[in-house]
Amino acid sequence: MQDRQDLWVFGYGSLMWRPGFEYEEAVQGVLHGAHRSLCIYSWVHRGTETRPGLVLGLDRGGACRGMAFRVAARRRDEVVAYLREREQATMVYREAHRRVRLEGRADRQVSALTYVVDRTHPQYAGVLSLERQLELVSGAVGQSGANPDYVLNTVDHLSQIGIRDHGLEALGRHLRQSMAPRLSAG
Repeated sequence: MQDRQDLWVFGYGSLMWRPGFEYEEAVQGVLHGAHRSLCIYSWVHRGTETRPGLVLGLDRGGACRGMAFRVAARRRDEVVAYLREREQATMVYREAHRRVRLEGRADRQVSALTYVVDRTHPQYAGVLSLERQLELVSGAVGQSGANPDYVLNTVDHLSQIGIRDHGLEALGRHLRQSMAPRLSAG
């Protein structure tokens, strides 16, 4: 195994359930010093500039459980190019390498490529109330689809792999409640 040459990628949002690249293994991991936050106005993938949605970012402080993907060294360049195209559409993220502790690996840590929110970018939303999150997410649609789908897919995936995110779970419950009348009428 050429682990030292392989690339590790840390996903904390849609990369966990839709990485979009080939990998050798996926392992749950913890990144310290940043937390998962619905803190980015989405102007491309899940909204527009005139009707922004919200997407996740790694914001400073705390810790984040997510997925670490090991990419074979031979695929490194193509995966980095893919991730830059996907994650850097408006440059709201800073590409960074952060230490991730792999779960079940006797305290093994790797340096993983991840995308951290740029707090100086105009798309940085900061901390928003649950009501404001619901308002923004509910009707937003972007190139990658409806914003509620993004949030609910993330909530469902986190639940499936045993990761709790109380803020996202609360938003997911409210989204499902607000969508229920429309679903039963259809």
